[in-house]
Amino acid sequence: MRVQWNLGAVGMMAALVLVTGCKKSTPAPAAPVPVAAAKPVRIPVTMPPKVKKNLYPPITEANADIAKGIAEARKEHKRVILDFGGDWCGDCQVLDIYFDQQPNADLLKNNFVKVNINIGHEDANLDVAHRYGVPVQGVPALAVLDSHGKTLYSQNKEFSDMRYMEPNSVTDFLNKWKQ
Repeated sequence: MRVQWNLGAVGMMAALVLVTGCKKSTPAPAAPVPVAAAKPVRIPVTMPPKVKKNLYPPITEANADIAKGIAEARKEHKRVILDFGGDWCGDCQVLDIYFDQQPNADLLKNNFVKVNINIGHEDANLDVAHRYGVPVQGVPALAVLDSHGKTLYSQNKEFSDMRYMEPNSVTDFLNKWKQ
């Protein structure tokens, strides 16, 4: 079979190729999609509270520290909080952090004399804890004394899971036992 070419059509195509060039056609770029100009969200980053490594004095100081605390409480008309714990105890560290936060810091300062008692690894000063009605089967464990050294309240496990508690649990405790 013989193909006949229309020379006029072929000439037109050749002229068109010469004028426009022999380029691969590309689609026109799409208009950019407008994006809402939103400010970046800033999430506040706070440093974890500084952990005090040495909250509790040497084991041998317990009785002398309690005597000093009671004398100070009597002079200032305050109550005494005995805090039985150990530096190794994460919950004791958290309780101390919560004691330092507001409004707890002011409640503590205005109403109490706080005395930390080192119980070693729950193997020291247990006789002191028992004297104030604290069985020490988990720390921190607290006792509240009047200004003459009489036990008003003793607890054992109320704050032993401090890491899962809120600072307001300490606020409630301080408000309940302040004078």
